[in-house]
Amino acid sequence: MTGRQTAILCILLGYMALNAVIGVWMSHQSAKKNAESGFIQNYFVGGRTMGGVVLAMTLIATYTSASSFLGGPGLAASWGLTQSWVAAIQIGTAFLTLGVVGKKLGMISRRIKAVTISDYLRARYKSPAVDILCSIMLVVFFITQMIAQFKGGATLLQTVTGLSYISALMLFAAIVIVYTAFGGFKAVVITDTIQGFIMACGTFLLLFFVIRAGGGMENILEFNAANNPGWDLIGKGAYGADIAALRPGYLISFWVLVGVGVLGLPQTAVRSMGFKDTESLHKAMIWGTVVVGILMIGMHFAGTLAFPLAGEEQLANTDSLIPYVVNKYMPVWAAGLFLAAPLAAVMSTVDSLLILASATILKNLYVTYIAKKDVVDAVRADQSVDASVSEDTEKKMKYGSFALTAVIGIIVFLFAMNPPSILVWINLFAMGGLEATFFWPLIGGLYWKKGNATACIASIICGVGTFVFFNLNKIAPFGIHEIVLGLLVGGIAYFIAGSLNKKGLDQDVLEKCF
Repeated sequence: MTGRQTAILCILLGYMALNAVIGVWMSHQSAKKNAESGFIQNYFVGGRTMGGVVLAMTLIATYTSASSFLGGPGLAASWGLTQSWVAAIQIGTAFLTLGVVGKKLGMISRRIKAVTISDYLRARYKSPAVDILCSIMLVVFFITQMIAQFKGGATLLQTVTGLSYISALMLFAAIVIVYTAFGGFKAVVITDTIQGFIMACGTFLLLFFVIRAGGGMENILEFNAANNPGWDLIGKGAYGADIAALRPGYLISFWVLVGVGVLGLPQTAVRSMGFKDTESLHKAMIWGTVVVGILMIGMHFAGTLAFPLAGEEQLANTDSLIPYVVNKYMPVWAAGLFLAAPLAAVMSTVDSLLILASATILKNLYVTYIAKKDVVDAVRADQSVDASVSEDTEKKMKYGSFALTAVIGIIVFLFAMNPPSILVWINLFAMGGLEATFFWPLIGGLYWKKGNATACIASIICGVGTFVFFNLNKIAPFGIHEIVLGLLVGGIAYFIAGSLNKKGLDQDVLEKCF
């Protein structure tokens, strides 16, 4: 390991350790201050005390990931401004999520004391089958998504420090698992806030040093025009290669996958359960839009401008292109600070997925269907979803949550030891699966009174089945991405099944969910 690599590693280790210490300390302080809320409310939704800036940053940090800082900008180097055009739709995701889902879901979750999306779905649809199916799908796709994030974090550390992939993976996994397991939701949102600002600073740093290394904007544009004919939205890859993913139908489909479809992501929707008040929600919508715009447009534009700095080897391995450029063209201090940004994106995504996966298994599967039969009886009697969670059960959950979060992290670590090659595609597959599962049950449940358990199950089976079938068989009718077909078929199934419902909603669901 060179002196430069050692210096960068020290900066990154210091950053990661600082996040862990601040997160756990703030979590314990919050738990003391809001002790009356109980362990479940504090650990899984932070006592519902998030202000506007914190809500915006944790939403952004959860949504952005390794692909936002590594895979996406890496593709932009060869795909050109087309990739930036695809990323542009993501600017409105925070505004859209909080505006459509935020306030309504936040109000309902307070009435029913929900701490997970599955809590809401169980109260809305009154069906153990819906609860169990959604919980299983959530855990499966979360693990898939976390594999991509673990790979991204390890690849980043490996590229810039000279550590072996396995050593880098172990280091990354250990720190993230520890502070998530012992800090809970409050640790996650506090560190997400720090990471949100770091990501914004890192984006500006990358743009500055890429432009400087490329000899200025004029030289970069001339080089791209001569050597990368498709960089200016024509739909060609590097050196004029024809790429199916750059055709209009596929690109427009991506606006569904990373734009409108994010309304169905449980890891972002659950943030709506933790804000303090309506004013905080409105501030978060503004802050979130501004910061997402900086991150998405800035990083992908920087990737496009990095084309002259990369060789064919880096263009072939998109995940390593940005670390390569940073390591070669940035001074040590700037490289360390910038690399904290993608590391922050990876950490913030992993910690959010870990805490929600842990909450789902413990709260929605263990407590409801294993720990005590009277919890099920309470749900059937239309009581609160937390009605029969006794002090004894809550104490067991306190220690069980620590252990379960660690176990899930270790499982992901084992899968990440030999993951698929391009993390941006792993991440998009997991994202599509989550959207196909939760989009219609969540949005339909919030706004359509005829939606019932049958509609919910039909939507999940048809939507996810369609998405996976077209994805595995690499079939893209008219060049359309499989998520569009999955959401379309899932929506048709949801509304047909719901329309056949001749029974109205019972009074309890009307009072709590509408």
